[in-house]
Amino acid sequence: MQHSVQVDLDGRTITFETGKLAKQANGAVVVRSGDSVVLVTACANAEPKPGATFFPLTCDYREYTYSAGKFPGGFIKREGRPSEKEVLTSRLIDRPIRPLFPEGFSCETQIIALVLSADPKVDPAPLAICGAAAALAISDIPFHHLLAGLRVGLKDGKLIPNPTYEEAREADFSIMVAGTRSGIVMVEAGGKGIPEEDVVRCIEFGHQCCGKIIDSIEELAKKTGKTKRVYTAPETNQELYAQIEKLVRTELTDALDTKKYSKLDSYAGVDAQKKRAIESVPEEQQDEAGDLFDVLKERIFRDEMLKNRRRPDGRRFDELRNIECEVAVLPRTHGSGLFTRGETQALVTITLGTKDDEQRIELLDPTGDTSKRFMLHYNFPPFSVGEVAFLRGPGRREIGHGILAERALGAVIPDEKTFPYTLRIVSDILESNGSSSMASVCGGTLSLMDAGVPITAPVAGIAMGLVKEGDSYAILTDIAGAEDHYGDMDFKVAGTKDGISALQMDIKVPNVTTALMREALEQARKARLEILEKMVATIDKPRAELSPNAPRIYTVTIPVDKIRELIGPGGKMIRSIVDETGVKIDVEDDGTVNIFATDGISAQAALQRVNDICAVAEVGKIYLGKVVRIVDFGAFVEIFPGTDGLLHISEISESRVKAVKDELKEGDQIQVKVLALEGNKIKLSRKAVLKELREKMKAGGN
Repeated sequence: MQHSVQVDLDGRTITFETGKLAKQANGAVVVRSGDSVVLVTACANAEPKPGATFFPLTCDYREYTYSAGKFPGGFIKREGRPSEKEVLTSRLIDRPIRPLFPEGFSCETQIIALVLSADPKVDPAPLAICGAAAALAISDIPFHHLLAGLRVGLKDGKLIPNPTYEEAREADFSIMVAGTRSGIVMVEAGGKGIPEEDVVRCIEFGHQCCGKIIDSIEELAKKTGKTKRVYTAPETNQELYAQIEKLVRTELTDALDTKKYSKLDSYAGVDAQKKRAIESVPEEQQDEAGDLFDVLKERIFRDEMLKNRRRPDGRRFDELRNIECEVAVLPRTHGSGLFTRGETQALVTITLGTKDDEQRIELLDPTGDTSKRFMLHYNFPPFSVGEVAFLRGPGRREIGHGILAERALGAVIPDEKTFPYTLRIVSDILESNGSSSMASVCGGTLSLMDAGVPITAPVAGIAMGLVKEGDSYAILTDIAGAEDHYGDMDFKVAGTKDGISALQMDIKVPNVTTALMREALEQARKARLEILEKMVATIDKPRAELSPNAPRIYTVTIPVDKIRELIGPGGKMIRSIVDETGVKIDVEDDGTVNIFATDGISAQAALQRVNDICAVAEVGKIYLGKVVRIVDFGAFVEIFPGTDGLLHISEISESRVKAVKDELKEGDQIQVKVLALEGNKIKLSRKAVLKELREKMKAGGN
């Protein structure tokens, strides 16, 4: 039986339908808004995955090009590897859902969201999050939370739910919010840099909208929902737990003290105690003992934090780790920065290029950009955590961290008119113990200023954490790895001294209020300002000159009607300039010409050629021209390459000329004055030049 429900968000309707498509899935929902249609399914195996050490959840989001009436790009005309947006949206579905599954649930579970129809104005990504929540709600999968998600745009103080593509691009701030009725569970945001209080306004509004969507999902579940499978979390063997705790608690607490030990030494100490605990029990209980040891380790961490009010490394809750900043650390890059915070270290470089180096992108959004001139790529080699692993292409985590840092810095990148370069930042994480993405933001700022990129302001990032049980909580500044792993929140905030440019939050508990988030944002603001102070102490503004290794781009503006002449038939003219000078030339539709060169001599030669071709004759100005053709009534004189004017026989000399050939021959170089411009015709005079010369000589003689 088919069922549907609707929710209205300030005039924008979202419809949830089930019972028609994909009926063999455990849960399947079609979500519509405008002409955007997303099918979302949820499936879970009946039996736990053998040997699973974590919840085996997979979330996949796909934008079929047929949904927008397009063919896939490239030679193979079918969808291939996921695009960047598909990867990021898959993460947006996963992040709010994963922590809300029952503890210990290990049946393989998969969420698939397929965009079947793409409205040219409506982004399907928020619909996919709501669809995943609805598919789980109506399924028999033991997922007992109701949640929803949407994007909120802030433009001129106005809050817009699920803004159109155009509204989101023009917004001062764009934020994705996911939450349950009791609190926020995920936030992803970026913008031009706004105050913390405005960010809280966006989150509060988003949470209110989530409540409306949840009401509709609950209504749909009541109409068509299946009975949930019975799942009982495995009981803890309290007797064995007490035995392990008595044996190793003191030594384990000591090993977790990262003020006393380095990260790797602490890990080694913990491993030694785990081995001791496992070997203390019969073989048939050793697997269970290993699991209980991990439970004890987390319990010690949380007790130390909430009862003893002590962090593993002894810092105050609002205290940063030691920070070191360096610039110009690599001799041949266009700019480089090394940012070290505690045991997290990012080596960040920047490369400057031309428009040809922009990344081409394909989007369902028909009005969006088709290329990117600023990109940030994040690499996480295994040695950064002292491990051995295959080096492969970037995974979802690397893509997500890179885009977060890119969003943070994108707010301060100069526009193309001001700085006509393509920019690529690469962050290589050399050490990692908490918040390498925010280290990439800080290192990225250092590299930009080292390269001489005129950014509008330095940007810094900080990762905040939360440990919460009941009414007791601790908000942590600059979280390390263990605090991220065992804590209840990972809250990354990046921005300038004036406001937030990027935000990402993942929460493992469903009852974090906006009041608590307001407190965390204020604590993060103070930390961000402290980091910025340390960064500007190393380099306080972009260098006045680009690196000697960086290419140079020279910009000149030509009349739009001269573009055709500069390019020439089939590109012949512009290719000849490139071949002769060795430069690259980009010509924009508005007449902006960017000349990309590795040295000044070739750039100046190319500039001269462009100016010669595109020069416009000025009435009254004298030019040195070349006679290119002689006719009975005068001569045609080229005053610029490809531009000539008529020198009438009556304007050749002050005295009467019987035949043009008596005075001129082809190839002669003569000075001529522009008398008039009549449409595309230029009237020239040599007589006027001779007269002026004679009068000057006469005046000089007197």
